Amino acid sequence: MATKSIANSMLVLRIFALAASIATMALMITNNVKFEDDGTKWRFQDVMAFRYVVAVAGISVAYGALQLPFAVHYAVHHKRLIGNGCFPDFDFYADKVISLLLATGVGAGIGVSYEFKKLFEDAFKETGVPKSDPFRSTVNKFYDRGIIASAILALAFLCMAIVSVISSLNRNRSKGIFGN
Repeated sequence: MATKSIANSMLVLRIFALAASIATMALMITNNVKFEDDGTKWRFQDVMAFRYVVAVAGISVAYGALQLPFAVHYAVHHKRLIGNGCFPDFDFYADKVISLLLATGVGAGIGVSYEFKKLFEDAFKETGVPKSDPFRSTVNKFYDRGIIASAILALAFLCMAIVSVISSLNRNRSKGIFGN
């Protein structure tokens, strides 16, 4: 059994991770730009890493929605909703997997956004495109939103990493199905 503050902390961190994952999905899905010159549209689906970030955020939202009722029950009653000893092990492994998955999403989103933005900035400088050019500002807007969405996903990762450590401590306090 965990202390009240640990159970409440896990609940709050799970809620923050869920909210950050939802915000990331919303920012990425609405990351669409249209260029004034020729009417070309860029969407988040055009960048494979952005699709991956949305998929990772979606998995995180699904996991957070699955865990939320259990976390609320645990915080309120200070005991597991399912008391057969399997749940601490499930929390332990699933929290680790989700936090690592979130980390890869953050890395992919920030890495691709930063590299493409830098690539375009270098190309604009080499060709003498002014900073006030609409094409340049549209490209920057597209990749800036990718960086912002990935940074919000980093908050979800941080929350889940802390939850992962706490679930490790809780698993060690209780006896799991593997005899630990």
